Amino acid sequence: MSAIRLLVLGAVRQHGRAHGYQVRNDLEYWGAHEWSHAKPGSIYHALKQMAKQGLLLAHDVAPSTAGGPPRTEYEVTPAGEEEYFRLLRAALVQRDPRTDLLSAGIGFIVDLPRDEAVALLRERVRALEEWRATVTSSYVPEGGPGRLGHIGEIMGMWVHAADSGAAWTRGLIERIEGGAYVFAGEGEPFVGVLAEGQENPYAVPEGGTGEDGGGAGGAG
Repeated sequence: MSAIRLLVLGAVRQHGRAHGYQVRNDLEYWGAHEWSHAKPGSIYHALKQMAKQGLLLAHDVAPSTAGGPPRTEYEVTPAGEEEYFRLLRAALVQRDPRTDLLSAGIGFIVDLPRDEAVALLRERVRALEEWRATVTSSYVPEGGPGRLGHIGEIMGMWVHAADSGAAWTRGLIERIEGGAYVFAGEGEPFVGVLAEGQENPYAVPEGGTGEDGGGAGGAG
């Protein structure tokens, strides 16, 4: 599953309609370029690919004051909305230790009803515990991982990751059940997007990438 698709769909959705630089600016504001593949080329590639797939609707608007081709703005289609929530729910239940996908899911968790968010996180804890039990029964016997030599440290690392991941998720569940944050249907949630023209203190230097330019590589 691609974290960049969830990030881009979520960023466009929060604006209602956004151009590529706005999406890039928001993701950099969230620090996504540090913990995911949300680099400029990947972002623009994902926007164009999802527009071709019918998940985003592309609008050509007036050229920028600096000249050049018309700027493209995107909005999420009904199919994109369905795909967004599919990706969001999957990101919250997966036990895969990849932090980019889970981070993207947590970033948009308030788009779900509170009860559903808790249920999905509980499913993640269950999956982590189930996977841990499988690993310990097969690879980490009573005598510890030493039986496998230094290779046993690998399983020890994964068990530690499962334990810490489950503990963190339980803490998040407790905070949500305690009333933290504003979820869907409860009022106006926190929206961490930058207004048009607002300076981004975490912006990455341009490096020669134009709004619709950049490499065609990257996850889509």
